[in-house]
Amino acid sequence: MSIVIRDVREHELDSVLALNNNAGLAILPLDAAKIRRFYETAEYFRVAERDGNMAGFLVGYGSDSEHDSCNFAWFQQRYPSFFYIDRIVVASRRRGGGVGRAFYADAQSYAELRYPQMACEVFLDHGADAALLFHGSFGFREVGQNTMPAVDVRASMLLKDLCSY
Repeated sequence: MSIVIRDVREHELDSVLALNNNAGLAILPLDAAKIRRFYETAEYFRVAERDGNMAGFLVGYGSDSEHDSCNFAWFQQRYPSFFYIDRIVVASRRRGGGVGRAFYADAQSYAELRYPQMACEVFLDHGADAALLFHGSFGFREVGQNTMPAVDVRASMLLKDLCSY
């Protein structure tokens, strides 16, 4: 079956929260207030459906956004204009089935009309090899590292130039 990427709906926020908090150590846990804040402030907040079921979500912000992430702030201090992927979560049963690639293709299609670069991070302390390989295959390169002080997690800061901007 095909993968459908669409904007999240308000009644799905509890399902998004559960998906996030079941994702494991590679994603920081959230509470309902933070998911609500994403819904109200994110420039891009979409879900993927496969076979009629939620298969994942992606949250993104433009560089001029008000966003309370230290990793977002790291990019803001270094780059004037970018699209930041705050998080992507793919349901464990859907990993390896193209959902992540579909999300990144959709996010890139959105971003390349508005920004010269896409930015994201991968946490390095929890088996990051697969995530780093995935991002590398999509054209991201490491431009630095950042340690998140509140949680003492080290992140590889990744950037991708967008050709169509």
